[in-house]
Amino acid sequence: MTTNQKVLTWLEEMKALTQPDNVVWIDGSEAQLNALREEGVSTGELIKLNEEKLPGCYLHRTAENDVARVEDRTFICTTKREDAGPTNNWMAPAEMYAMLKEIYNGSMKGRTMYVVPYIMGPAGSPFSKVGIELTDSIYVVLNMNIMTRMGQIALDELGENGDFVKCLHAKCDVDPEKRYIVQFPEDNTIWSCNSAYGGNVLLGKKCFALRIASYMGYKEGWMAEHMLILGLTNPAGEKKYVAAAFPSACGKTNLAMLIPPEVLGDYKIETVGDDIAWIRIGEDGRLWAINPEAGFFGVAPGTSEKTNYNALEATKKNTIFTNVALCDDGTVWWEGLTKEAPAHCIDWLGKEWTPESGTKAAHPNSRFTAPAVNCPCISPEFEAPKGVPLSAIIFGGRRAKSAPLVYQSFDWNHGVFVGATMASETTAAATGATGVVRRDPMAMRPFCGYNMGDYFQHWIDMGHKPELTNPPKIFHVNWFRRDDEGNFMWPGFGDNMRVLNWILDRCDGKVDAAETPIGYVPKKEDLNLAGLDIDDKTLTELLSVDKDVWRAELPGIKEYFSQFGDKLPAGIQEQLDALEARLK
Repeated sequence: MTTNQKVLTWLEEMKALTQPDNVVWIDGSEAQLNALREEGVSTGELIKLNEEKLPGCYLHRTAENDVARVEDRTFICTTKREDAGPTNNWMAPAEMYAMLKEIYNGSMKGRTMYVVPYIMGPAGSPFSKVGIELTDSIYVVLNMNIMTRMGQIALDELGENGDFVKCLHAKCDVDPEKRYIVQFPEDNTIWSCNSAYGGNVLLGKKCFALRIASYMGYKEGWMAEHMLILGLTNPAGEKKYVAAAFPSACGKTNLAMLIPPEVLGDYKIETVGDDIAWIRIGEDGRLWAINPEAGFFGVAPGTSEKTNYNALEATKKNTIFTNVALCDDGTVWWEGLTKEAPAHCIDWLGKEWTPESGTKAAHPNSRFTAPAVNCPCISPEFEAPKGVPLSAIIFGGRRAKSAPLVYQSFDWNHGVFVGATMASETTAAATGATGVVRRDPMAMRPFCGYNMGDYFQHWIDMGHKPELTNPPKIFHVNWFRRDDEGNFMWPGFGDNMRVLNWILDRCDGKVDAAETPIGYVPKKEDLNLAGLDIDDKTLTELLSVDKDVWRAELPGIKEYFSQFGDKLPAGIQEQLDALEARLK
């Protein structure tokens, strides 16, 4: 399938290490994929779902000890420890390779090695990068077919001498004590072993598209970010694009697929991506973004017709479900899908389940892998080789009291500071304590493939490149502000459209704003609240900036930044000093 000598040499090395009985090249053809699906069903790796109700859909169950990404077993291996930074687990590459080779040695005996060439990004795009994943899992092959542009198309893009990201995955014994997800950024290499769960084994996703790609972008002058990309068309027919970063459980996918309230008029939201953005400076001096993925790897629980109609629609055909419940009619169910639970189903562990069982039918981190083309609101620019131009970048978190509904940064460097101080609060129900703050800069803490201090500096540098003549404006949103009784003050979901409107009005210079110590907040009259039942007192509170609360924030920010030592950019320290001065 290829004459690329780099590919063939590497393949021979990996075959000698893992010793598979067979090697199968994946060409991406439907005939080959169908044969793999049938094989997966025959071995029990896959369960075929009701063809009438869920055409082309399958259910997969992982081992009970293998249900999520494992941050404590994820490593960034660089020659110098400081290049990985304080937020990543590190081991010297030579030491890690030696340890892993013992685990991989003979790990595919009696198994088939599948050679999966794939492209992250649209074919023919200057943004796109090629990877090849070697795996002994049919589940991985079929998921990669949904999540990437896979097969001969990738080898054609690679050509006879192109470079690629080398990805090796082996299920081994699915032993959690020997489970490692390791990135070698300097070698363009990813090794994953002893897992069969999507986030650890679909190596094009977080491993390549964020950890390796963030390092590539750092070296090559572009950015790989944990961001959704959406297009918004107003009633006048003007279309603008924004990218937005949120930590987990802050509504990223819901925002990417938002349905605008009808009361606001003829607005339209189109999804370019729900998770990852690769961003470059365009010839016109703006930042342009692509979604490198071809599918959605979404959390199932809580997804319903009410919370995310478009995501649910995307799962109705050619989707792989992982660790959800199997209904008696050959469909699937998870908590939050419907008000009423099924009277009987088989749970994610393969056991009989009824509502009286006292357990969850679906695992809380159960997933769907759905083709993006299934999404009713997918953007016509989804495959555009040069991507879409960004008017705004939005950061967000889950904060009960500190962050107002929305505010705009004073300038680019201040915007980087806003992203670098992003955080979400947890609820510690056991002790009754709330508001345990978890810092997650740019929502990239688990995914930055190099020193985060250098990452902050890269953000600052990108904003000051002379060719970036028209940078996007930077904002922060918080849908999760609470009143003194602990109730959410903002309705969220589709009504977040009202905030997006204000953001784009600011980008166009159509509305003014009030200056506060943390940034520019909306004037109440500039938020379109038509049809929304929200009183003036609540709105005032939603947009308020409490200096005492923000002064109490400063020690936590300083403590977080202290770990970066002399790698903390001067530009970030200046912003912290300026904030402190404004709060006095």
